[in-house]
Amino acid sequence: MAQFDALRTGTVSGARAAEIDQGLRAHMNKVYGTMSVGMLITFAAAWALSGLATTTDPTQAVAQMPNGVMVTSLGETLYFSALRWVVMFAPLAFVFGFSAMINRMSAATAQLVFYAFAATMGVSLSSIFIVFTGVSIMQTFLVTSIAFAGLSLYGYTTKKDLSAMGTFLIMGVIGLIVAMVVNLFIQSGPLGMAISAIGVLIFAGLTAYDTQKIKTEYIAHAAQSDQEWLGKAAIMGALNLYLDFINMFMFLLQFMGNRE
Repeated sequence: MAQFDALRTGTVSGARAAEIDQGLRAHMNKVYGTMSVGMLITFAAAWALSGLATTTDPTQAVAQMPNGVMVTSLGETLYFSALRWVVMFAPLAFVFGFSAMINRMSAATAQLVFYAFAATMGVSLSSIFIVFTGVSIMQTFLVTSIAFAGLSLYGYTTKKDLSAMGTFLIMGVIGLIVAMVVNLFIQSGPLGMAISAIGVLIFAGLTAYDTQKIKTEYIAHAAQSDQEWLGKAAIMGALNLYLDFINMFMFLLQFMGNRE
């Protein structure tokens, strides 16, 4: 964080500080822009697939959800067959694989893989349009957007070093995943609500932490002018913030969502 501290305290020359600041703004714009496109792909894929998986025509229905929504053969495959486990865990496997292989990809390839991941996440989230009302989904999305913007702005502007809480938050994510897997089998309502509450807090903290990390990593590498690294760093930054947003949205939906 030496360059970050130098820039913040004004010990970097004015011309150099202005150059770094301009490059940082462009870098952050790319991060947020890539993340936003990913979000659009996810919600478009989820909405479109939920429409194909459900029907109001009894003659086309092959199964029925617990809330009475009739599903087509596609919906039966996605939500009732063994394939539902693949759909559920595919995004997690995608993230681990992407993170492990990104250093061997070009920036352009990494961007395409990120968008493919966003579409995969859309498939996994398609059931929310069946379980929750459209109005409550939009309300939760708006609340999440406002909270995310505030937390990300805090992470970008704060002078406090947030790196110390990063390890704690990542350990919290691991514990959260374990608890969620356990609750898939025991189906405990109180545990589910506790998981949602803790999840909102963890990903709120990660939003601020990841934003500051993206900023400090850019400043640390700015002098090298490695455009290929900067391109991939922007995509990884977009992935991290995308995951923070999606997870915060999903956990908030458990509290704010009105079920069909």
